[in-house]
Amino acid sequence: MRTFRIGGIHPAENKFSAGQKIKTANLPKQVAIPLAHYIGAPAEAVVAKGDIVKVGQLIGKANGFISANVHASVSGKVNKIDVQLDASGYKRAAVFIDVDGDEWLETIDRTQTVVRECNLTKEEIIKKVAEAGIVGLGGATFPAHVKLSPPPGKKAEVLVINAVECEPYLTCDHQLMLEKGEEIMVGISILMKALDVNRAVVGIENNKKDAIALFQKLAKEFKGVEVTALKVQYPQGGEKQLIDAAIGRQVPSGALPIEVGAVVQNVGTTFAVYEAVQKNKPLFERVMTITGKSATNPGNYLVRLGTMLSEVVDQAGGVPADTGKIVGGGPMMGRSLMTLDVPMAKGSAGVLFIQNMESLRKKMQTCIRCGKCVNVCPMGLEPYLLMNQSEREMWADMESNKVMDCIECGSCSYTCPSNRALLDYIRFGKSTVGGIIRSRQARKS
Repeated sequence: MRTFRIGGIHPAENKFSAGQKIKTANLPKQVAIPLAHYIGAPAEAVVAKGDIVKVGQLIGKANGFISANVHASVSGKVNKIDVQLDASGYKRAAVFIDVDGDEWLETIDRTQTVVRECNLTKEEIIKKVAEAGIVGLGGATFPAHVKLSPPPGKKAEVLVINAVECEPYLTCDHQLMLEKGEEIMVGISILMKALDVNRAVVGIENNKKDAIALFQKLAKEFKGVEVTALKVQYPQGGEKQLIDAAIGRQVPSGALPIEVGAVVQNVGTTFAVYEAVQKNKPLFERVMTITGKSATNPGNYLVRLGTMLSEVVDQAGGVPADTGKIVGGGPMMGRSLMTLDVPMAKGSAGVLFIQNMESLRKKMQTCIRCGKCVNVCPMGLEPYLLMNQSEREMWADMESNKVMDCIECGSCSYTCPSNRALLDYIRFGKSTVGGIIRSRQARKS
């Protein structure tokens, strides 16, 4: 069975919310919609205190090419434009809206009828995707319209759909596939048209046999779409790993997927593209997973952006009594949350409750030179070396040893018998080296 060629691990899957139908989260009394919850420049507010807005209305305009529009997820009155703590622990500008009813823009098609035919040109599709504020919903949150606009001299040959969801615990993409399979397939055909490609490959891990069967059946009606079952191996959903597994091409160090003719879009992003192009619906809500071994009601919830995570968690039964850590996202690549009083963002895929005993870090010991971290690294790096260099602030050496290729998957820390904080040090070093590289480039320009 297909998989990527270098490294990888198989942590316990713990998909407790698998098969749980998507539930619509309750509307909050107020939302705080961030103006920057994606990669790129923050959006610029186009509303002011006292303005009355409807669901789907533009409230933040993209500020540059690598930026994304932001839309109201509720109807009501703009209370203020202020800063709000986000999941990363930083204060970001946000639009606070007091909810009054649930009045949507009349241009949004709210019917459940699947619209298959798309008569728009590729340019019109990309424009609609940009206007809808769609970003990558798999975690990277890179503006989707940018991916659909390859740089001069580059040509996409194949669209790869990331339907892997290899992160333990999370099931929101899986359930979305089961409930919105036909819409996602239409979204794939729209993306193919936007990229002017005749081939699309949908990669799904083999632990989602129901989704594989459904998509293989649906694909018979859509020309050029292939569905490939992939080996259950983390981090299969990494962009470069998925390209290797699905189409057998390896992206060179420091290069983007377009260098090998590939463009990757997450399955949730693909559904958002369908809704934007066929239903005129901007991205103002998404499905997320609330889960954990002790979770009262683990499930998948459709949540409006800007809703406080605490309110969604309350609907899912609250924080379990034995919780030692709360993680935004999955256990491998997610980040610890200092508080649940942070707003739902475009990249919020889940909230995970980790039990007390599992949340405790084991005492870090001396590296025993076993080489396990090297064997499992999907990017072919030497994590033990990068950690040592980060400890010693050897930034130039870290750069030459390709720290910027690290995808921060956590495979090294997971497999280390000495409990070394490999990812923590590498992540810090990567951030520092990235800043140095950007400063150097700025001086050159």
